Amino acid sequence: MKYLITGGTGFLGKEICNQLNEETFHTLGRSSQNHILADLGNDIPNLKEKYDQVFHCAGKAHIVPKTEQEIAEFFQLNHQGTINLLKSLDNSPPKRFILISTVAVYGRETGADIDETHPLNGSTPYALSKIKAEEEVQRWGKEKKVSILILRLPLIAGPNPPGNLGKMIAGIKSGKYLSINHGKARRSVVMASDIAALIKNSDSAEGIYNLTDGYHPSFKELEQVISTQLNKSLPISIPGWIGKLLGHIGNLIPKSPINLDTINKMSQDLTFSDQKARNEISWVPSNTLKKFKIN
Repeated sequence: MKYLITGGTGFLGKEICNQLNEETFHTLGRSSQNHILADLGNDIPNLKEKYDQVFHCAGKAHIVPKTEQEIAEFFQLNHQGTINLLKSLDNSPPKRFILISTVAVYGRETGADIDETHPLNGSTPYALSKIKAEEEVQRWGKEKKVSILILRLPLIAGPNPPGNLGKMIAGIKSGKYLSINHGKARRSVVMASDIAALIKNSDSAEGIYNLTDGYHPSFKELEQVISTQLNKSLPISIPGWIGKLLGHIGNLIPKSPINLDTINKMSQDLTFSDQKARNEISWVPSNTLKKFKIN
């Protein structure tokens, strides 16, 4: 079995590579650490080998775009980058193509146990670019008769995580993190190692699936795990209304670590159902609170 991994030097890509035999895969990306150098947002890679499976992890995430250029980059990397990768595989399609997507495609800011039947109402550049990427992959898979697996992921946990979980760790470490409303809000999380294990061990899985740990820890529980590992005191908790006030102020300050979007995410439950994956592709995840190590 020969694998091609885009984004192999990224957070999730590295975990996938760590679980594979080094001789079985090639990574593709912009840095010199990759086996195949290519800027997917601008180029169609020249692939010289046929791959049995392609894991498309590369993409842009984890920022709130503030300029037209930053907005365009989401579509350039997530949408056009996917198109360019698919074009490079046209003449020698793999048996299976796996797209790493996001629960952001649902466009929800709050809710419980949102499943794959929910309409794709995402309206941010990140969500829209991923919706377009999903559409391209499904269309191409039907045309080329390639098995397609799309994984919609929430917060991803693992050593030195990016995104909002990484910001939480940095904030608690520096003493600049505030807990909102006693950290009651719950969020779906999934371990990077569990995603990689699923990709590695389920050669025939296809379809669209949410992946979570099934427990959906509260912010308070995550704060406790992180504080304990850092040997720090639990962060101070402030009422929700004070948090929103700080968020409004943060929106007015360039590069402020606090903004209203972040405060809203910390104040409301947002969880997703992984029952379909449990029923159809033998998804048995770890409990994040028990397995998560920050580095």
